[in-house]
Amino acid sequence: MTRESESGLPIEPAYGPGALVNWDPAEKLGEPGAYPFTRGVYPTMYTGRPWTMRQYAGFGTAAESNARYRQLIAHGTTGLSVAFDLPTQMGHDSDAAIAHGEVGKVGVAIDSVDDMRVLFEGIPLDRVSTSMTINAPAALLLLMYELVAEEQGIPAAQLTGTIQNDVLKEYIARGTYIFPPTPSLRLTADIFKYCGSEIPRWNTISISGYHMAEAGASPVQEIAFTLADGIEYVRTAVAAGMDVDDFAPRLSFFFVARTTLLEEVAKFRAARRIWARVMREEFGARNPKSWMLRFHTQTAGVQLTAQQPEVNLVRVAVQALAAVLGGTQSLHTNSFDEALALPTDKSARLALRTQQVLAYETDVTATADPFAGSYAIEKLTDEVEAATLTLMSRVEDLGGSVTAIEHGFQKTEIENNAYRIAQETDAAERVVVGVNRFQLPEEEPYEPLRVDPKIEAEQAQRLARLRAGRDQATVDATLSALREAAEGTANVLYPMKDALRARATVGEVCGALREVWGVYVPSDVF
Repeated sequence: MTRESESGLPIEPAYGPGALVNWDPAEKLGEPGAYPFTRGVYPTMYTGRPWTMRQYAGFGTAAESNARYRQLIAHGTTGLSVAFDLPTQMGHDSDAAIAHGEVGKVGVAIDSVDDMRVLFEGIPLDRVSTSMTINAPAALLLLMYELVAEEQGIPAAQLTGTIQNDVLKEYIARGTYIFPPTPSLRLTADIFKYCGSEIPRWNTISISGYHMAEAGASPVQEIAFTLADGIEYVRTAVAAGMDVDDFAPRLSFFFVARTTLLEEVAKFRAARRIWARVMREEFGARNPKSWMLRFHTQTAGVQLTAQQPEVNLVRVAVQALAAVLGGTQSLHTNSFDEALALPTDKSARLALRTQQVLAYETDVTATADPFAGSYAIEKLTDEVEAATLTLMSRVEDLGGSVTAIEHGFQKTEIENNAYRIAQETDAAERVVVGVNRFQLPEEEPYEPLRVDPKIEAEQAQRLARLRAGRDQATVDATLSALREAAEGTANVLYPMKDALRARATVGEVCGALREVWGVYVPSDVF
């Protein structure tokens, strides 16, 4: 009996040489580290050193998150990944009325450079790579990070890390946008230019399919819409006068890893192959680093269950293995209790240990691309690639990602797939262990980590002290300069940095840009 993959592609009971019709191993595969990078972006992959073990964390106050980061580093984390609360992601201060009830809940509350200083206190920013999951206000958080590094005496040229900075997927699947698409893309291009001059080792964007997958996208939809967004960002930068090879080597991507290991490995391989060809053939990139699709992976939070949560340890291990066999550059493993609450110290440590077992106790790091030449994997890779290119063509036919977003195309496609998955799960056609099969009559009690609601009041007090102690005339002057830059064509990051240095808040800086650029209102509200 033939099964179907998550993307609806057939998975045959057995594969043999006949599955790979007109298949040229030299063209399709090549060597690890060589175009089209099907087998990985580096020749040695993990045989030299393992992937970056980057644990995603952030909650409550900057001081609480700082304590968690120090623990993760002590346990062997090699890269930090910062989660910000919703008010920060939406460009609001913690004392704004709209922020009520959300301060510190799904990430750390950052209102000013003062908070950023506390967040990284005692952490040497020249020796830690930091990823920040922030999009619409990405420029602000990057500049605050740079300002804190300056206070530590660390030149910006030594900083390494990533800002997600992918606002297009916010319109598609997540919703934490601020400005309309056109000024948002202009801000992205300004970030590219600024980092090229000031923070050259920084990854200026992490083009994300993860959130689309969490919203219900299939593996094919995930990489098709993500790569289409990537093309839009490259076009924007080129239209702004940048040479593709000046910024493309700093582009990175962010994908999910599901429990469907075979298709996930095929997905990563197909995505690398497609991106390499797009960059070389469509954009004429000459630098091989511009052809490389480098990506971070996070295990699939949407697949974690509140029922029998310890089973999530098994799910995360399988998902992590898929990411490693697929050739990820860095990895975050979710904690088993995330379907219930914020991870505890113990569950976060177990999530990290999962990666360490894969890296140091298995043999998957002994050779690059161990699945190369597998009949099943190579056939699935070809099929995922073909289906992805077909879907990308539909986006292009609509006029590209932004126009497709305005038509609601990606959102509708993802919602339809999510509905299909929900129907299959409800009918028990799709087995979810502990949910629709192998249930327990009574769940064991679990004590989750809770965020203290007093945090909101404490952040409001910090903001009051900040406003009382700063030079308001300087703040007003820098915000005025920022508005003037936003109205014209100058790079807005330079006056933005001046405003943040003067201790303007996230809400004030984003508010100044809202005055000029407006706020995005999705068409489906009308």
